[in-house]
Amino acid sequence: MSGSRNPSRGPLTGVRIVELGGVGPVPFAGMVLTGLGAEVIRVERPQARVSAGDTVLLRGRRSVAVDLKQPEGAAAVLRLVDSADALLEGFRPGVTERLRLGPEVCRARNPRLVYGRMTGWGQDGPLAEAPGHDINYIALTGVLHSIGAAGGDPVPPLNLIGDFGGGGMLLALGVVSALLHARATGSGQVVDAAMTDGSALLLAMTHGFLAGGQWSEGRGVNLFSGCAPFYTTYRCADGEHVAVGAIEPQFYAALVRELGLADDPVCGVQSRSPETWPTARQRFAEVFATRTRDAWAEHFAGTQACVTPVLSLTEAAAHPHNAARGTFLDGDGPLRPAPAPRFSATPGAAPGRLPEAGGDTRSVLAGAGLTDAELDRLSARGVIA
Repeated sequence: MSGSRNPSRGPLTGVRIVELGGVGPVPFAGMVLTGLGAEVIRVERPQARVSAGDTVLLRGRRSVAVDLKQPEGAAAVLRLVDSADALLEGFRPGVTERLRLGPEVCRARNPRLVYGRMTGWGQDGPLAEAPGHDINYIALTGVLHSIGAAGGDPVPPLNLIGDFGGGGMLLALGVVSALLHARATGSGQVVDAAMTDGSALLLAMTHGFLAGGQWSEGRGVNLFSGCAPFYTTYRCADGEHVAVGAIEPQFYAALVRELGLADDPVCGVQSRSPETWPTARQRFAEVFATRTRDAWAEHFAGTQACVTPVLSLTEAAAHPHNAARGTFLDGDGPLRPAPAPRFSATPGAAPGRLPEAGGDTRSVLAGAGLTDAELDRLSARGVIA
């Protein structure tokens, strides 16, 4: 990795990353790496605007507006690649090659470069060129089939699994791993991060249960699918919900004790037989419906029953535990999650300002060695903005 070039804190301080503009998982990976201290320079289209969904994902970057379809624009970005440790891109396979910014061109100039590629289907395979979104990728790996109520339709888990958990987070991990290899060997490499691969990887434990006969392929009939009375949610008197995760016997015992069901013939003894679960769930539901969510939260506070209130996005930020840890940030911009994980020796810094699209074009490119005359010419030709 290169020497220190970034005053921000974090274990990746001194790492410089070029991020080719995109949406979803690549900006998320850039956000994660920025929160770890890396300097991330985002390359946008000249007419790009920051969308509402990007107001959190793009914070802490510097932004360069370059028309990559013009040869001079690609050449300008290659000047940034010369001093970069990594590059992130999320186009379909072959696009950066056509833009003269593919891994062979970039790594010929900078052999230490880690070239991170994010796609839905991967760089090869029968569907590599096909369009798709999170819901398509998790559908093809078995994730979507496994989520939903018994007898009901599959329920998309937002776009958390394909785009972010199995996509952007996997890309960030792959890039950091390849950076360690580059530091040890002097040679970079290409990281092929596919959302299908990542979402399949997140199913590792589920596949273990399946192989061991502890998982059924039907929806809503497995321990973690919300059908077990001790691992599900319940509606309260005010229409809000609590979450129950009393899997282990000692936690279940605390749950039924606090609910006054310790001697109940249906709920008093924890059953692992799915055929008994509907009746027990109904009994639990009747009890939880007698108080409000917050009343139950207060009742279970300090117990071992594994019961928590189901909070909205804004409520979550105000919860005393999250507030004490600073899990969310709300100063200098919108409510947003703080960088994670946390490091004892190199704590990360809160993400900086939200960049104006292209607002750092001249300063960044000048730092890469372009002269004022070159920048004026590129601006006059519409190559940079």
